[in-house]
Parts: sequence; C-alpha cells; structure tokens
Amino acid sequence: MSVFARVLGALTTAYGVAVVVRPSVLTGPTGLGPRHGDPSPPVATLARAVGVRDAVSGLAVAFAPRGAAMQVALAVRVAADIGDAVTLGVALSDRDAARRTIAVAGGWAALNALALATA
Repeated sequence: MSVFARVLGALTTAYGVAVVVRPSVLTGPTGLGPRHGDPSPPVATLARAVGVRDAVSGLAVAFAPRGAAMQVALAVRVAADIGDAVTLGVALSDRDAARRTIAVAGGWAALNALALATA
C-alpha cells in the first residue's frame, strides 16, 4: 500500500507549498484570517511555518523507503494532523470553522493512519 502513502505524501507536499506561497489557503478556511484576502503578517508567518512543516513531512512520506523510514514518516504526519485538529479545534473561536478544521485535519490523520497500518 505504499502507493497510497506516496500519494498522500505528494498531496500533503502540494498543500504545504500552496500555504507557503499563499497563507490564506490555510488561514481563510480555518478562520485564522479573513475569508477572502491576506491574513495579518504574524498570522501569515505562522501559516507559512505550518506549510513548511507539511511540505517537508509530505516529501518524507512520498520518498521514504519502505519499512521503518516510511512508518516513521507516516507517524509524523499522523501526529501533525492530530496536533492540528486538537490545537486549532480548541483555539478557534468560530465553532463552525473549528468543526470543519477538526474534520479536515482528523480526516487526514485517519488517512495517514490507514497508510501507516498498511505500510
């Protein structure tokens, strides 16, 4: 099932790069910034840091050799997605945005956990 894991890694990398280039990809849907338009510079900086984390960890999943390296890379992705679901879910004051964010981050955690279970 490494093809599934590698696709998840590639998609995560693409998302991370998109957030680095345009932080509103993350901040708009989560309510960390305006729905349309750019977030404040400090929020954009934080979003870009998350984007770099996602891009690098996605690359690790996409290119790790099978076995322990792939399992560690996937475990890191699961932990990052769970961390996003918990921290953003608690921190966001807009309850609808919090629910959506928990659902999306939790969904990615579940997909990566499935890939880990089959790796």
